[in-house]
Amino acid sequence: QVQLVESGGGLVQAGGSLRLSCAASVRTLSRYAMGWFRQAPGKERELVGAIGWSAGSTYLADSVKGRFTISRDNAKNTVYLQMNSLKPEDTAVYYCAAARALGTVVADSDYDYWGQGTQVTVSS
Repeated sequence: QVQLVESGGGLVQAGGSLRLSCAASVRTLSRYAMGWFRQAPGKERELVGAIGWSAGSTYLADSVKGRFTISRDNAKNTVYLQMNSLKPEDTAVYYCAAARALGTVVADSDYDYWGQGTQVTVSS
């Protein structure tokens, strides 16, 4: 069983930055592909970014390209989402997820473990 705990969310003004962290309770995080999702009120959950086991492959949604960066530190069992130039439409609950796979995973149905989420609110 893998437990994921997100942190780093909060309230920020438009144009500001936040860095989300996802700490995983696993022996070897490198065995898992990781992803960040978000869900805004009244909207479906969407993939924000995904990263393969070695960080050699990454995916970012078009809506966040150029503003967000996904990275991982397998030695610390932690995945990060650096969010810059935040916009009000980035407001959502952000979830970390882990998949028993090595490459980049983009389908939420392919993820096996989910965190509880952290709220990000961007004010205009």
